[in-house]
Amino acid sequence: MTRRHVVVLGTGAVGAASAIEALRAGMRVTVVDPGPPGAAHATSYGNAGWLSSHSVIPPATPGVWRQVPRWLIDPLGPLAVRWRHLPRAAPWLARYLASGWTPARLERTAQALRTLLADAPALHRQLAREAGAAHLIEQRGVLHAWRSREDFEGEALSWDIRRRVGVRWTALPEAALREAEPDLHPRYRFGVHVAEAGSCRNPGAYVAALAAHARAQGAERVAARAVGFRLQDDRLRAVRLDDGSEIACDAAVVSAGARSAALSASAGNPVRLETERGYHVVLPGAGAGPRTPVMAADCKMIVNWTDTGLRAAGQVEIAGLDAPPDWRRAAILRDHLRGMFPGLPADLPDDAFVPWMGHRPSLPDGLPVLGPARRSRDIVLAFGHGHVGLGGSARTGRLVAQLLAGRPPEISLAPFDPARPMAARGRPA
Repeated sequence: MTRRHVVVLGTGAVGAASAIEALRAGMRVTVVDPGPPGAAHATSYGNAGWLSSHSVIPPATPGVWRQVPRWLIDPLGPLAVRWRHLPRAAPWLARYLASGWTPARLERTAQALRTLLADAPALHRQLAREAGAAHLIEQRGVLHAWRSREDFEGEALSWDIRRRVGVRWTALPEAALREAEPDLHPRYRFGVHVAEAGSCRNPGAYVAALAAHARAQGAERVAARAVGFRLQDDRLRAVRLDDGSEIACDAAVVSAGARSAALSASAGNPVRLETERGYHVVLPGAGAGPRTPVMAADCKMIVNWTDTGLRAAGQVEIAGLDAPPDWRRAAILRDHLRGMFPGLPADLPDDAFVPWMGHRPSLPDGLPVLGPARRSRDIVLAFGHGHVGLGGSARTGRLVAQLLAGRPPEISLAPFDPARPMAARGRPA
């Protein structure tokens, strides 16, 4: 019997995990990506490194709409929209705000994301062991820090919802926080430790290791960009490449990150996919930093030790795929990092910090697209994970393989339906 030939479009975290799981299910796999897996051009490379099984709250929460005027005025705030891109982004932003308009909507999203993320650290430990990269996955939990307990209580809705969907944490009053994180600035007086969460010491190297493991298990790699599909009736016959050639196949996975929209549309599912451009800075050889990966609530920034240095990641910029980086946003992270950890040398030159910018593929309701395409069930759509791409990739790969094999998925995919009103753009083709 001929094995089903699956072409995986994209070798980021989701694509690499999908390739591994499809191979495990006995399929023949070809991966297509113009660049090397895990390299600096890839979104996975610049991830903050959190495997945060508790990251179930989307960025838009009730009342966020009040911040929109300030976002538009302040180009260097934690979320900014470039004026030139605003007309194109406006429909996405409207749905983004609507998705978190009420607590009930927020809780529905949290319930869905929890099913995708609940066992993320354990699933990644398994994948990492198989790929010979066990040393890159850690589970020391993660820490959230606030300036006061009152500031934490200002986010009570989000944390109450987390508790209701099964997340547990330990509160750290000032003395306990100081003992846990002696290098953290004393302005932080309250913390929450989430023990179930994990972290990754080098997201780029981890994704590269997963892709290498897929190749070692028999996956072929084609360095090209996919541009569409050839269908006969409702069956997939080939994936079309940008050089005019084709790869004959009978199944495909769209996991091309922020560049998935055109492929999804050609498969019959036009979606409202936006790139939330994120930045990070890395300080090699830092002499101070957190014992546990930490997020500072006041500057919306995650700080995590990586194999390349102390990484500070955050910022959201809505500016499209092609606009040049605004490196002032990386400078903000650099300055926040200095402020969070006063033990860092005060005389460090600015160029000691290595900046980076990448593209988070995001749907306006904070949920990825995950399911069969409208034009053919041979095409599985798996993209748009936004802020939970690395964490959610392991289970997504399993779900993709289950769909390809015609098996019932291990969680309900209804919330991730590509045709849901919050995700779909216009009428399906």
